[in-house]
Amino acid sequence: QAETRMRALLSRALVPVARRPASCLAARRPLIAPRADPAHRSRGFVLPGSASGVSRTGAMQVHQFPCLTDNYSFLLHDPTTGATAVVDTPEVAPIEKALLERGWKLTHILNTHWHADHTGGNEELKKKHAGCVVIGPRGERRGYAAIPGMDISVGQDDTVTLGSIVATVIDVPGHTAGHVAYHFPSEQKIFVGDTLFAMGCGRLFEGKPATMWRSISKIIALPSETAVYCAHEYTLANAKFAISVDPTNEALAARVAEVEEARKEGKPTVPTTIEKELATNPFCRPDSFGIRETLGMHGAEDTAVFAETRRRKDKF
Repeated sequence: QAETRMRALLSRALVPVARRPASCLAARRPLIAPRADPAHRSRGFVLPGSASGVSRTGAMQVHQFPCLTDNYSFLLHDPTTGATAVVDTPEVAPIEKALLERGWKLTHILNTHWHADHTGGNEELKKKHAGCVVIGPRGERRGYAAIPGMDISVGQDDTVTLGSIVATVIDVPGHTAGHVAYHFPSEQKIFVGDTLFAMGCGRLFEGKPATMWRSISKIIALPSETAVYCAHEYTLANAKFAISVDPTNEALAARVAEVEEARKEGKPTVPTTIEKELATNPFCRPDSFGIRETLGMHGAEDTAVFAETRRRKDKF
């Protein structure tokens, strides 16, 4: 039943995407070179320290740590090759500290979008770590200039290799025009930046509700056990809003209690999972009877329900 529901969600939300050329769709392409800007073409997309075409389930080590006020940063390490990436660079000092403590050498920076609390450490880290390659979204409004120090731009269905581990890039615009997520299928992990949060979603700074709903639909169509690494600790605030629009959801009520306890103890609530978000995140549940009842929107399109939920969150 869960699979049927997710397929129905995706088929409704992604109709506009299905009309795009086949090269943009989800027919996976094997480790092709990304369509980099002509002035920044690489010699190939096998990155330093990489071994393309090889992947091992459960090989990647992930170290999560706080930065700035409420950001998280993530080190991804392939123990087979020693390749190490950081997903976004909110603050240099905590990233350097984490690398030093683990004895890992930074080889890649993976940026999800252009905002300064995600790219602010790019250039300093690139200078400190010779050969470090900066990878970021090609679809931001300012192009290459949007991502400091970017060497390679990526978009939908491009692949990134971290040593022996392969990620697929998913375009998830809405928060920004070019926002991307990095999905590691063999690891059952996705790094979503500010597109999806635990019980929430990012603000629509550079996109419309329909755009963001299509982006979220791509994410929640992944296997339910997929771990979702979002970039901020917003869960408690999100939970308070979620319960206001979905007050009869027993799974949500139980999760709110868990989150409150975790935050009292200073524990992170990230990562989450696709399964948890499908059960408790109002931005993943516009088809929910309870949410539609609260909003007075029975019979409305999912996109309209999503838009009204986001509008209310903006004013909450």
